[in-house]
Amino acid sequence: MLDRIEELKTKAISELSAITDSRKLEEWRIAYLGRKGALTQILRGLSAMPVEERRALGAVANDIKALLEGSFAQRQQAIKEAELARVVAAGRLDVTLPGYPSPVGRLHPTTQMVRQICDAFVAMGFQVVEGPEVEWDYYNFEALNIPQYHPARDMWDTLWIDYTGPKGERNMLLRTHTSPMQIRVMEKTRPPVRVVVPGKCYRYEATDATHESMFYQVEGLAVDENISLADLKGTLFEFARRLFGPERRVRFRCDYFPFVEPGVEMAIDCFACEGGGCRLCAGSGWIEILGAGMVHPDVLRRVNYDPEVYTGFAFGVGPERIAMLKYGIEDIRLFYGNDLRFLRQF
Repeated sequence: MLDRIEELKTKAISELSAITDSRKLEEWRIAYLGRKGALTQILRGLSAMPVEERRALGAVANDIKALLEGSFAQRQQAIKEAELARVVAAGRLDVTLPGYPSPVGRLHPTTQMVRQICDAFVAMGFQVVEGPEVEWDYYNFEALNIPQYHPARDMWDTLWIDYTGPKGERNMLLRTHTSPMQIRVMEKTRPPVRVVVPGKCYRYEATDATHESMFYQVEGLAVDENISLADLKGTLFEFARRLFGPERRVRFRCDYFPFVEPGVEMAIDCFACEGGGCRLCAGSGWIEILGAGMVHPDVLRRVNYDPEVYTGFAFGVGPERIAMLKYGIEDIRLFYGNDLRFLRQF
């Protein structure tokens, strides 16, 4: 039995030294050290031998087992290092080659336009404030001179929140414009007031190339003594020049908004055809970009501003609409489609 064990050791060591890959090494381990391996079988057979002989052979067999396990570990490490060296040599890195370009992050085009609009008004002394997107009926309609059942509410296709007040009223909604912040700001601030309010708005309407159920708006408000329509026109004219270029001309025409009196719409001369008429301006030579007006006296009274002392103006700008005009984008849905081919252009 001792000769058999020594012969097994010599054979195992010889085979191990000739192995050069991991698959063959695992086969060797199973053949000699596995549960059914040659050395394991010898160790199990010792139980049938006399005690004294079993002790002597057991010590020798255990020493050989330890030797084979140590040799296996060394050979395994050597094969791993050799395989790694081959992989490195096959795919050696040439440090003189240019690296792969990393994609550069950028702001969403709507975010860029919101910041450009806000920056234009901040340069004229306005502050930027934000407000809640889930709003009360009072701030969204009532305080803005749009009482319940007033036909003007049809101008805003409202998304109501599933909430019932103590008297059964539905008075919580997703804001339809950022104008509620006019009231919130004036409730907490005494004149002079000069703020712009960027944020998301929501309308329950079908989406198409020019309408979305969620969109951005930038509201503006200025209240002080002796503010006139001339101040409104001058401020918006300067805004148009800052955003579209110093050569822009503007036009104001009467319009209706319940919370201003008088109300106006502002248009700029078409920068595509220089006022000559084209598809972008529908042949008129002018492009409407925002609505505005003088703050209605009833709105001022709601926040305890004396309309005999204070006057103000307000305006609302759609950043997506401005971006569509400025960059020739024909479908507002592109802003929210998450198509990288579109977004990477900005």
